[in-house]
Order: sequence, then C-alpha cells, then structure tokens
Amino acid sequence: MASFRTVKGFRDFFPEECALRNYITETWRSVARRYGFVEYEAPLVESTDLYRKKSGDEITNQLYCFLDKAEREISLRPEVTPSLARMATARQRDFKKPIKWFQIGPCFRYEEPQEGRGREFIQFNADILGDSSPATSAELIALAIDVVREFGVSADDFIIRLSNREIWSTFLAEKNIAEEHTTTFLSIIDKIERARPEETEKKLALIGLTTAEVRAFMASTDENHPAFAALRENLTARGLWQFIKIDATIVRGLAYYTGVVFEVFDLKHGLRALAGGGTYDKLCALMSDGGVDMPAAGFAMGDVVLGILLKRTPGAQMKLTSAYLAASSIDAFVVVADEAQRPHALAAVQSLRAAGIRIDYSFGAQKVGKQFQAAEDRKARFAIVFGAEYPEVVIKNLLARSQSAVPVAGLVEEVQKLLAEPAIGPLIA
Repeated sequence: MASFRTVKGFRDFFPEECALRNYITETWRSVARRYGFVEYEAPLVESTDLYRKKSGDEITNQLYCFLDKAEREISLRPEVTPSLARMATARQRDFKKPIKWFQIGPCFRYEEPQEGRGREFIQFNADILGDSSPATSAELIALAIDVVREFGVSADDFIIRLSNREIWSTFLAEKNIAEEHTTTFLSIIDKIERARPEETEKKLALIGLTTAEVRAFMASTDENHPAFAALRENLTARGLWQFIKIDATIVRGLAYYTGVVFEVFDLKHGLRALAGGGTYDKLCALMSDGGVDMPAAGFAMGDVVLGILLKRTPGAQMKLTSAYLAASSIDAFVVVADEAQRPHALAAVQSLRAAGIRIDYSFGAQKVGKQFQAAEDRKARFAIVFGAEYPEVVIKNLLARSQSAVPVAGLVEEVQKLLAEPAIGPLIA
C-alpha cells in the first residue's frame, strides 16, 4: 500500500485545524466589514510577468511558477497586491474613491518552511486606494489593531512598530548621499538589528556613512517627529496611540513602499511579524504603465503566525476554545427510542434543520444508551427522544439534566425557545 504525505510546506486541515482556520477568516471578515471594507477576490494563478513587474526577475526564485499546456508562464500567487492593482486600475472609474477592499485566501511561496512560515498560507489583505491623506494609514492601522484585539490578544501582548520611508529619504538628502544608494541603504537598515556590527559599519562606509550617525538619527526619531504628527493625532483621538512604537528600522519592501510603513509584533513569544503594510503610491502607475496614477496603502496578515500566537496567549486561547466548541457541537440529537417512530423522527430532523437548528441522529437502530452517548460526544445541548409516547416527544436538557414532554407539532418552536435561553442552569421548569 502506497504511503502518501502532504507536499513539503503544505497543510492538512483536520476538523480542529479547519475550525481554527474558519475562526480566523470569519473574524477577519467580520472586523473588515465593520470598518466598511468590501470583499473582492483575485485568481489563484496569474501571469508570472505580473509579479516580475512588481518585484523584478529575482521574485521567480520564490514562486511556484510553471508553463501551462499552452506554454504560458504562470504562477501560483505569492501575494494579492499585484492582482489588486491590476483589477483596480482596469476599472477604477467604476468605483468611487476611496476604494476600501479586503480579500482572504491562500497564497504560495517557494521558501524553506520554518516556524511561522509555510509554503502555503492564508492571508488577509486590506487596502485603500484613491486617497493619499494620513487618514488612510490611520484607518488601516486601526483596523489591524482591532483585528488583533478581536481575537482576544490584549494591549500587553502586541505592538505596532511604525516608521515612514520619507524620514530616511530626508536623512540621505541631508547627508548628500546619492539617490542611487537608497535601496542599498534601506537594505542595511532593514537588517541592522540582526547583522554583525562590523558588517553594518563596512556596508555603510561604502556609501559614505557611519553606524554612529545612523544610530544617532534613529535614537532621535520618536513620536514627536513631524512625519508622524497627523497619524498620532488621528490614532490618539481613537484611543489607539498606546499600541504604537516608533521604530525607524521598519522599512519593508525596499522598492515598493513610499511613505508610512508598519508591522505588528507580539511582545512575549518572539514570533515573526503578525502583519505588515504601509503606503505604496507608485504601484498602480507601475502596473498600468502610467495609465492610472492612484495612491494606495494596505497591509496583509497571515494565518500561520497568528494561529501560533492564539494558541499561546491565554485570553486568545479562551476565545479559540469557544470557537472550536461552537464549530464542533450541535444543538440537539434526535434519539429514536422506538424504531416504529423512526419515520416521524426523520420528518422532525428535516423540520428542525429547515429552521436552522443543528441536528444529528443515529443512522440505524441503536440502544438508547449508545444514542445518548453519541449526543454527549457531539456536545449537544438537548436530546429529543421519539418513543412510545409519540405524538409527544421528550426534550432532555443535557446540561441541566432536566426534561419536559412537548407535542411534536410544536417541537420546532419549543427548541427555538430553549436555544434562545442561557446554556447554563435549568432551562425547563
């Protein structure tokens, strides 16, 4: 017998993992809609040239790219922003500005799997196009904060590390550093906390700078810097500035972001960034060959790191457990105590399900005790017993250990009423 395993970097979603995935995506969707974002979707497969146009030829090293049967070079999407820019620029006249869109779906990167990173992951993307004001970045940062908080992660557990690419452009101009060195310089800043000091010093010297002057500038860049004034005012008014830490080392996609950049980090587990984003005002013009010059900003959050954090954070664990119980439980289990009543029981099963009530039952004849055990296993709140008393049925509250008899004609209404009452304590007088 052949033994097959998942492809390296990919995942099986057994019921527990599927419940976690659905809980994450439903929470993302709920908070995004609360903020007035509208959902869109893009293809899982795009022309490889779409990603080359955004990131250059080297991006193909990170892609699942291949030739289709028509010899076209295509790739599984590693991200959704290029598709968003393609779609938005193609029909931007059809939508009032600002465009506030979100997307949730799988992405694929051919990278070495490690904690917090797989080759297949689910990503939440939120973007605003057509508005260049600081309020756009503030809205996205607020959304990111509220998404994390919605999962039960407290202010003590995470922080937004915020910067602005423009502060470094100003720094380089003041130091008379040629613009051609900008990408190299930002790459150094991006790695400055991880690289060996002597390596950083050597690289900076090649473009006419020293570690001391760079560090001095970083130390002087705080929340009082003019580049953050509008953001600070907006987020302070919302009561959210407490989640912000100014960090000049945050630069993100070197040839991509143009202004505000931010990343979301946990504070207790040393995980990879939970999310990241910023302004990317030149992407729409790039992707449309100058046809549409539309400002844009956005962020992305993946499910892998987030899932690890939720399992390790007490407040989030409680909500996660509740979500799993809700996903795996049912409202009631129909017990057929008298096989002669099975046709009536099946009719009731369909009526209850048609009313939106989650119902299960044993497919064949079983001892009553086994059926009650099945009800317990499915975490049912009630058992509905069809026995010799028909057309009356017995509703047993499996939490309060109480019961009552009701006419089958009023069964749906009675179960709906009981489900609307608190789940703990006697539900039936």
